[in-house]
This record gives sequence, structure tokens and C-alpha cells, in this order.
Amino acid sequence: MNPDYSPQRIVSLQPSATVILSAVGQLNRVVACTKHCVDVVPEAGNGTRTIVADSWTATAEPILAVRPDLVIAAVPYQEKAVGEILKAGVRFLGLAPKTLADIYGDIATIAAVVGAAANGQHAIDDMRAEIERVRSATAALPRPTVYCEEWGNPLIHAQPWVAELIQAAGGAFVGKPGTRTTPEEILAQAPEVIVAAWCGVGDRVPLQKIIRDRAWHDTPAAKAGRVFCIRDEFLNTPASTLLHGLHALAAALHPENFPHTDGLRCISGLQ
Repeated sequence: MNPDYSPQRIVSLQPSATVILSAVGQLNRVVACTKHCVDVVPEAGNGTRTIVADSWTATAEPILAVRPDLVIAAVPYQEKAVGEILKAGVRFLGLAPKTLADIYGDIATIAAVVGAAANGQHAIDDMRAEIERVRSATAALPRPTVYCEEWGNPLIHAQPWVAELIQAAGGAFVGKPGTRTTPEEILAQAPEVIVAAWCGVGDRVPLQKIIRDRAWHDTPAAKAGRVFCIRDEFLNTPASTLLHGLHALAAALHPENFPHTDGLRCISGLQ
């Protein structure tokens, strides 16, 4: 039997990496992860794994204490912690996806590192197929303009992969993905649909408050009651979790064609 030189003790500081490892059947290699990983992969929190801080707040000591042979993180991460991890001789894999193609590349990379390349390709194929299925189903439908934000103070447009999902779900993304904007700019663009998916907030975005505080009552979206919150994990976890976000977007944009889905909440009480 050939020895297995692939990493056996992985610390995941990024929920998407934990999702990917689970999808390729290698969650058992994860010896430590973050609480955010458990949010998207509940079985990761079965009590056998150490819970550590995320990429942005992590320190090296608790990570090195579990004797990892690979640490996976994503930007932004603490450079000091990364330096100490590398100095200790532990392999480090840093992710920085922007587009769906980048995400497919991350799936392939992680799968190959743990010796599960075939499973990784299956995961990529399944994800692409579902996105294309929804794209085909919306191809002939009207395309409302959509403002989607990943943070509310300052206002930050959702990432490029979200813009791609909105296009597949039958919408037209407003603004430049991943950049800051202002309430005045969005008001001028008059979006027909507004979607908030704030990082780390789950589904608790205060929709009525943002419409009121930003004076957005006269936007087509607010007038039509088409202001939505989609769970943070469904749009901001760059892995197969995004399929939940795709389905939520499709239901928000074309409720007559797609059923309501978990993780999607519509504004109420605008009057």
C-alpha cells in the first residue's frame, strides 16, 4: 500500500473550506474549525473538534495546539498568525475567490490536496449544473434590476459571484460588485429589488430600518414591497452553499416561477 502523504489534521478558518471538505467526503480530517463553519456544516460541531477564531481574528497558539498539518484560511486574515503558522512548519492554504470560476478552482484545489480530486470534480459539476438549470428557467423572464449588499455601514455591494448568481436567477445586478456605494447612489439607480445579506448577521438584517434611515421609500423596490433579506451563509459562503442563495434569489425575483425557500425574508410593515 502506498503511504498517504496528504494532510490528515486540517484546521479550517473558513466556512467555505469546511463545506468543501464535507462535500468531498473528507470532513473527518478537520480537527479544528470556527463557529461559523458549524453554522453551515452542523455536523462539524459534534464535539470532537476544537473551535477556533476565524481568519480575521485568529491567533497562532490555539491553532498550533491541535497539531495541524494544514491550515486553510481566506482573506482577510491575520498576517502575524499566518507567519507564525508557516514558521512552525505547517502548510498554509490561503483562499481569495471573487468569481464562480475561482470557487470551482478552490473546490478542485482542496479536493486534490486531500486526495479526493474525483469527488471535487463531481461537486463542481453538480454546482454548475444547478446554476445552469436555473439560468435556463429564467432566460425568457423579465429581468428586474437588483441592488444586493453584503454590508450596511458602509454600504458595500455583494461580491462578483453574487452578481453572477443574480444574473442566473433572472436579474440585473446594480453597481460594481465588491465596492462601496452610498444611499444616494442607490436611490438614483432606482432598483426594482433590494437584497441584503450582511456578513455575520444571518437573517437578522433590519429591513424596515434601512429603508427608513436611507430614505429609500420611493425606490421601486420599496414601493412594491420587494425588499429582502437572504441569510448571510447562503450568499457569502463561496462553496456549494451558494445554491441555497441562488434558489432564494430566484424566489425573490420571480416568485411566480420559483417557490419560497428557507433563508429568504421579505420586508413587512413599510406603511
